[in-house]
Amino acid sequence: MQVRRIVRHALLIAMFSAQAAQAGTLVIESWRVDDKTLWEKVLLPAFEKNNPGIEVKFAPTAPTEYDSSLAARLAGGTAGDLIACRPFDVSLSLYKKGHLDKLDGKPGMQNFPATSTVAWQTDDGKDTFCMPVASVIHGFLYNKKIFKKLNLQPPKTVDEFFAVLEALKKGGVSPLALGTADQWESSQMVYTNIGPNFWRGEEGRKALIAGKAKLTDAPFVEALQFEQRMGTYLGKGASAQTYGDSQNQFALGRAAIYPTGSWDISYFAQTPGLELGAFPPPVRKAGDPCFISDHMDIGIGINKKSRNKEDAYKFLAWVGSQEFADIYTNRVTGFFSLSNHLISVRDPVAKQMAEWRGSCASTIRFNAQVLNRGQPSMESELWNVNAQVLNGKLAPKDAATKLQNGFAKWYKPQQK
Repeated sequence: MQVRRIVRHALLIAMFSAQAAQAGTLVIESWRVDDKTLWEKVLLPAFEKNNPGIEVKFAPTAPTEYDSSLAARLAGGTAGDLIACRPFDVSLSLYKKGHLDKLDGKPGMQNFPATSTVAWQTDDGKDTFCMPVASVIHGFLYNKKIFKKLNLQPPKTVDEFFAVLEALKKGGVSPLALGTADQWESSQMVYTNIGPNFWRGEEGRKALIAGKAKLTDAPFVEALQFEQRMGTYLGKGASAQTYGDSQNQFALGRAAIYPTGSWDISYFAQTPGLELGAFPPPVRKAGDPCFISDHMDIGIGINKKSRNKEDAYKFLAWVGSQEFADIYTNRVTGFFSLSNHLISVRDPVAKQMAEWRGSCASTIRFNAQVLNRGQPSMESELWNVNAQVLNGKLAPKDAATKLQNGFAKWYKPQQK
């Protein structure tokens, strides 16, 4: 009997220990595979230092597989406690299906302005389901050595931009590191990068949602015309050139300007001898107000079925802290905190891009909110159409008509 009691006691201790271990461990779901080392070596130790007993595991999934595999794990009850949130509709769908907690009023949320939470709210703005983490800023990177050699200055207006491209071409340098094989760059790194200066950022974006503007209106066509002109400065093999090819071309100094987003800064920072500079999308005329695509990229939410909500909310509060914002902004170079905390950005190029927020109005990719919900998919259409415009295969007005017709097929405010 004594032996049985001892065995039973040991089993109870083991059972409670297992439960405690489970309760004290948090798992973070994410698509940011590239950040795994940073989370494991820097971010998580910083949290665990002041929260002993809470173990956190960063468990990323490849970006292309993240949405589908996360949805399957959430449905099956095997997902992690904390969920990295895509902006707008992907995460909104998870919330509507009951997979994410409502976060309004939770500790840490008070550190974010209302404008930064839009990407993780219901359409009526009443429920917020992810804490904003960071945005990426779009613009152009340039090779300072090449510009200095040809005595060129970063352009500020459309005319100056094309004058620089022409000077580079005449100087025997490939003006642009840009291809269209992957298509997405044509939309996200060109059209929705340069476009806000034509459609006046949020003004144009919201007018499309309200049905008060059409993609065939002058500002949207003018952005396509700008893109068409850019296409004449691409290399001969541009239609077969991938994103990776363009990165390599620019890193090796074989092209002078790289249309991109701030996420690429860290990639080029690894290239010895490459002197980087950045300039914002050119305005139409000197003195015009400027607009930048300051796109909300990543948030973090809590799995409604998390078995360790108390610790998950402690971690979430830390994500909303000054300490997290500072580490994330300065270690995940090119991803900028969306919080109210004053952050000193240390990387010179990232700092330069962050400072554009002080002189230009921020907007997001115009199709990110609401406009991707129907068929044909606005995102897919933008990829294909913009690639064709850059390749000289589709005229700007025809491109605008194709986009508008696809949009009006399913979006009622555009059917007036």
